[in-house]
Amino acid sequence: MKLRLLILPLTLTAAAAFAQDKPAAPPAPTFPTVLDHVDLKDGDTFVFLGDSITHQCLYTQYVEDFFYTRYPKIRIHFHNAGVGGDRASDALLRFDEDVAAYKPKYVTILLGMNDGGYRGFDQPTFDTYSAGMTTILEKIAALGATAIPMTPTMFDSRAKRAHNDNAEPRNSLYNGVLAFYGAWLRDQAEQRGLGYVNMWTPLNDITLAERKKDANFTMIGDGVHPGAAGQCVMAVAVLNDIVQHTAVSAIVIEEKDGALSANATGGTVEGFSAGEKIAFTFTAGRLPWVLPPDAALGYKLTSAGHKLSNEKISARGLKAGKWQLSIDGTPVGTYTASQLAAGVEIEENDKTPEYQQALKVALLNKARNDAAYQGIRGEYAQLKGKRHEIKKLEDAKAPDFDAKKAEFDTYYAAMKAKVADLLAKARALEDEIYQANQPVPHKYELALVP
Repeated sequence: MKLRLLILPLTLTAAAAFAQDKPAAPPAPTFPTVLDHVDLKDGDTFVFLGDSITHQCLYTQYVEDFFYTRYPKIRIHFHNAGVGGDRASDALLRFDEDVAAYKPKYVTILLGMNDGGYRGFDQPTFDTYSAGMTTILEKIAALGATAIPMTPTMFDSRAKRAHNDNAEPRNSLYNGVLAFYGAWLRDQAEQRGLGYVNMWTPLNDITLAERKKDANFTMIGDGVHPGAAGQCVMAVAVLNDIVQHTAVSAIVIEEKDGALSANATGGTVEGFSAGEKIAFTFTAGRLPWVLPPDAALGYKLTSAGHKLSNEKISARGLKAGKWQLSIDGTPVGTYTASQLAAGVEIEENDKTPEYQQALKVALLNKARNDAAYQGIRGEYAQLKGKRHEIKKLEDAKAPDFDAKKAEFDTYYAAMKAKVADLLAKARALEDEIYQANQPVPHKYELALVP
C-alpha cells in the first residue's frame, strides 16, 4: 500500500512536468468561403474564358440572355474569350489582350477538354494542365477579379463512335478523366475561395436518364461539342451554381376587406377594377428567361422555365367556370377558376407580350454573337495558328525569321483593327438590347366565358 502511495504522486508530478514542456497545439486551419453567387453592378464586365465549347457562343449567350432579362436596369458587359482547340497554355498566351484588357470582375474558365489529350489518365499530362490552370487562377486574382473554374463538359464516347464509324473511337475512359480534372478544380475553388460550376454532372445525368427511353439519345453529336440543348443545360448549371435567381413575377388577386384586390411581387399593379371582368395594369420589373427556339429541348429537360423563370398569376374567390386571360386585348389562355386559384404559370406562354419582348432580346443577342463575337473568336483562332508558326521559325532559327516576323506584325495590326470593328458592332447591338429589354406596362383582363 505504501508503495502505491509513493508511486502515484511521482507519476502525477511527471505528467504535470510533461504537460508544461509540450508545445501548444497549432491553431485550427481557416478556410475561405466558396463564392455563393456573383454580385454584378452597373458597368461590370463578365468574361467567359475557354476553348471551342465556349467559342460556340451558345451557353455564354444563354447566360447573357438571363441577365439581360432578369436585370434590365443595370448594364453588364459580357466578353466571350473562347478559342477552338485551346488548352490552358494557349489561353495564357492571349490572356492579357483577351481577358485582362477588359478589366473583368468575374472570369469563368472552361478548359480541360483538350488538355487531357483524349486518352486515359496520365500524370505528366495532368501536371501540365494543373500548372497552366494554376497560373490562370493566379493571373485572374492579380487583376482583382474572381475566377470561377468550371468542370470540363461530358465526353460522349457513344456519340463519338456513332458520329464517325470509320475512325478508331477515342478512349472510353476519357469521360472519367474529365471528371477527375473537374474534382481537382473543385478543390482549387475550395482552397482559394473561388466560384465553381459543375458542368459534367448535369450533362451526364440527363443523358443517362434520357437513354433509359432512347438508347441513341445525345446532346453532344460529335462526342465533344454540345449542341444547343446541351449548351442550355450548361447555362442552367451556371445559373444554378453561381447566380441568384427568384421568381420573375407573381400577381395575386384575392378578396380583402370584402372586395377583390390585387398585389404583386416583381412588378406593380395599378388601376385595378373588378366588375363584370377583372382589369388592371401590370408593369413587371423584369422579363422571363426566353431562349432562341433551337435551345427548346435543353430548356425542357432542365425545367428551366418553372425553376428559373417562374411567372405566375393567381386569382382566388372567382365564380366557378372558365375565365379568359387577355393581355393588351390579346387572349393568351383560358383557365378554370380552380386552376387560377392554384396559380397559372405563364413564363413559357408565347402569346404574352412579356414572352415576345424577351424573345426579341434573345434574338438580338443571338445577332450580337453571330454577327460580332463569332468573328472576334475566329480572329483569335487564326492568331493562335500564326503565333505557333512564328514561334516554330524562331525556335528553329530560320533564316527568314525576321521577314516572317515583319509579316506577322503587319497581320497582327490588321487583326486588332478587325477585332476593334467587331467589338464596336457588338456594343451597338448591346445598345439595342438595353433598349428592347426595358419592361413596359400591359393591360390585363380576366373575363368569365361561356
